[in-house]
Amino acid sequence: MTSNSSKPHDLQALDSLTGGAFTAPTSGERASRIRDWLASNPAPEQMQEVFKELSGRDKGAARLLREKLDELKRAKGQEAIAAEWAQKAEGLLGQSKLNIADALAWQRDAAKAGAPLSREPLAGLKARLAERIKGIEDLQHRAQVHREAAVLLAQRFEVLSTKGWKDAQVAEESLRTDVTHWQQQAADIAADANWTSLDAKFAPQLEASKAQLLVVSDAFHSALAQAIAAAADAAAPLPPVPVWADELRAARGEAVAPKAAAPARPPAPKVDPAVRAAAQEAVQAALAKLEQETAEGHGKASAGAAAALRAVLKEHGKLVEAPLEARVHAALVAAGELEGWQRWSADKVREDLVAKAEGLLKRPEGQALGGRKMQETLRTLRDQWKQADQGGVPNHALWKRFDEACNEAHKVVEAWLEKVRADAAEHRALRVALIEEVKAWAAEHAGATDLKAHNRALHQFADRWRDAGHVGEKVFAELQPQWNEAFGAARAPFETAQKASIERRQAMIAEATELGAQPVLRIDAVKALQQRWQAEAQGVPLDRRQEQKLWDAFRAPIDEAFNRKSAEREKASAAMSERDRHVLNASKALDAANASGDAQKIRAAIAQLEAALRGEVPPPAPAPQRAASGDGPAVGATEVAGPDQAAAEFGESAEQAPSPSDAEASPAAVPAHESAAAPDLVAPA
Repeated sequence: MTSNSSKPHDLQALDSLTGGAFTAPTSGERASRIRDWLASNPAPEQMQEVFKELSGRDKGAARLLREKLDELKRAKGQEAIAAEWAQKAEGLLGQSKLNIADALAWQRDAAKAGAPLSREPLAGLKARLAERIKGIEDLQHRAQVHREAAVLLAQRFEVLSTKGWKDAQVAEESLRTDVTHWQQQAADIAADANWTSLDAKFAPQLEASKAQLLVVSDAFHSALAQAIAAAADAAAPLPPVPVWADELRAARGEAVAPKAAAPARPPAPKVDPAVRAAAQEAVQAALAKLEQETAEGHGKASAGAAAALRAVLKEHGKLVEAPLEARVHAALVAAGELEGWQRWSADKVREDLVAKAEGLLKRPEGQALGGRKMQETLRTLRDQWKQADQGGVPNHALWKRFDEACNEAHKVVEAWLEKVRADAAEHRALRVALIEEVKAWAAEHAGATDLKAHNRALHQFADRWRDAGHVGEKVFAELQPQWNEAFGAARAPFETAQKASIERRQAMIAEATELGAQPVLRIDAVKALQQRWQAEAQGVPLDRRQEQKLWDAFRAPIDEAFNRKSAEREKASAAMSERDRHVLNASKALDAANASGDAQKIRAAIAQLEAALRGEVPPPAPAPQRAASGDGPAVGATEVAGPDQAAAEFGESAEQAPSPSDAEASPAAVPAHESAAAPDLVAPA
């Protein structure tokens, strides 16, 4: 009973804890409240309890809790792993002798174990280990360089021993200083904290270099002191250096024994024809075996046959004749086993490369290579030469020819590079000057009122920047932000004016919409609005597409109003009665009579108009009478025009004539260039 009664109480407490997640009506609301509750970073025990109760009610909302719990579990596990690998890293850093392989293995094994190397403290420990490894490698490199420096110092002593003792005396003090400096640097290397972490071979090597250098130095200084004493005292013993001793003997007037001539090289022994024939036969047998295996497509067998052929060549290769040597080369190439047998092909490739290099400057008129093409060609030729040297015996004669031809051709590249650098410097100066000019122009025209001229100047500046010549990527990346800043400052007043103009045009579009929606279209207001639009368009230029879009929006409501008015007028004209048409025709006939000035016509027209007003149908017009000749007009055709004829000419009624207000609103009241064609307003230039 106690457990049953306590469960609703627990659910109520959990619901209150989670902000109503248990009592939410839908799954989406429960998930949203759980998400809000998790944002407050609740305790893991609370999340576990809520998950236990919610997992049986709403698995979707419970999934958020499970993911959060799993994330906390992983984080806790990663903390334990991080602590473990941090301890190992501290142990490595605490060692006086650090093995580079162990330090590299720590990072590799930590990454495999899933340790968070990108977070502290492992990130800092990894950086410290990397710095320690770099220090050890740098010290190792310094030790090797120092050993080579000792060898070079010893060579300087040897070279001076082949010159006069006076030259050696001049260089003695410099050599003594260099040896002392070398010893000091060697002591600094040995005193470095990472010295114990180096391989055990470096300490003996450096010590041996030091001992050898000191022996050579002491022997040199001792012999030089002996030579100085022998020069001062003819009875003193001569130094053990042969060149110095001969020089001192010559100074004392003693005879110097001539040097023994070098023995002549013995001529190469002639090869026994039988030995050469045996060598040829052995190579041919191995070659036939390789060719057979290659033709039959036996991969492993051909590899063994190629190895056997190379072994035979190692023993008899010098006795092989040129035709057989070419067959051997072709067979090894076909078998894909050219290792160790590239001498024949290497020289052929080198000769071709030499011919190409020497032909770079001997091209026909008009086909000379430019600087960039020459640079790429030289780079390709040198790479090909390196590839040819990788497996073959060096050929110094061909190399000298090739290198001289490449150096001669490289003068074209040097001239081109010099021109490119000069052009780049000129273009950079031009762009920098243009930026300064734009800045000065922007400061001078900050309050410009002629926006069209302002816009033209901006376009001219942009064209000049575009045509300012090529510069390198680094220089362009340096100058482009400066240009953007200067050009943006110069364009800012124009953009501000454009923005204000667009706002004013939007207001005029709204005004045109209001005018078009009115029941009576006011032509004077339309004309004034159009004039304002044209003034705005001429004062502030916009992008052509944007300006056309705004213009279409402006004229649409006015066109619609005129079309609507024309349709209403046509409808009213079609709805006129027969009597109205008679009255209108009679009134037009009266106007025509007044214009003619004929009193008889005027009285007849007045009578017709009065009859039409009384509703009387006018009599039919008499048939026109032509002159006897048939050339002139009908007699009295105009004078006796009746009401029907006037109606036929004008077709409208006086009673349905438009009122003055309608006349003002109709297109007829607009001047000739804005009357019935008013809907087709002319776009501003």
